[in-house]
Amino acid sequence: MAEQNKKVPQGASQAEATEPPAGWTPTPEAKATATRFRWIAAILWAVAIVGEAVGIFWLLRQRVFVGEDGTLVRDADTGLLREQGVSAEFPPWAFVALLVLLVVIAALSITGSVLWKKANRLDPARKSDTVRFFVQNQLGAIIAIVAFLPLIILIFLNKDMSKGQKTTAGIVGIALAVLAAVLGTTFNPPSVEQYTADQSAVIQLLGQDEVVWVDGGAVYHVCDEVPAIQTGSEIRTGTTAEAIEAGKIRLTLQFPSELRACDLTVPENADEIADALRAIQAGQTATVLPAPVWADPADAPIVVEEAPAE
Repeated sequence: MAEQNKKVPQGASQAEATEPPAGWTPTPEAKATATRFRWIAAILWAVAIVGEAVGIFWLLRQRVFVGEDGTLVRDADTGLLREQGVSAEFPPWAFVALLVLLVVIAALSITGSVLWKKANRLDPARKSDTVRFFVQNQLGAIIAIVAFLPLIILIFLNKDMSKGQKTTAGIVGIALAVLAAVLGTTFNPPSVEQYTADQSAVIQLLGQDEVVWVDGGAVYHVCDEVPAIQTGSEIRTGTTAEAIEAGKIRLTLQFPSELRACDLTVPENADEIADALRAIQAGQTATVLPAPVWADPADAPIVVEEAPAE
């Protein structure tokens, strides 16, 4: 249990500051929104894969026969009759339909990936859960590969398509597949550990999980008197989880200057804390977050005991 100093910033009550949350969790609203985004993304991806199946099992099998009035001959090797001079071709309408299908698959895949990424911002996985963390954050790229690769391979293997048709459809398919895979890849995915580190820093610096932000910003701040949020937009206050729900991805790393601007005490090792948060926000979640060091222990907004060694 944490012991609360008499100094509690931003109007927090003694009871509020003495019981900081044990770890970051999304708000119920953010959780529900993330779940809804994931269901929509899953439906879009399923439709994309169904479209791929239509292309493979129906569209690529279309053909028209040219020279059907050829001479009927007997194949000496097989004994079967065949028409000499008859050839199968991939019909132009099917070729156009194939190009349209590739674009539709890409649109469905990319739209699903955008929604999936938004869901992961609201409700991320734990980086310590390595397999789930990778799959959850790179699922958009995986789906793009699944939705395109078999179809592209069969385009090049199709015996009825002309060389020009194969080249055009193959280039379009590969380009769209690469685009969908890149847009489906998350290069710096958020994690529960990252959000927890930001929350822990906020609690230790302010004494409670309370931050401020404006609608147009990308980060949240430690107090409401800093120049960065004096934009004319409404200044909002809430927990770090509520800030994440509002689309703010992290705590600003300019918190030392913000604490000074709001006449709040700045820890002596503020730069070390900022460097650790920068590393954690960059994905180095094993980085140790330093405890604030105060020139006067009485300035500490909250004192949290070290956990017993396991």
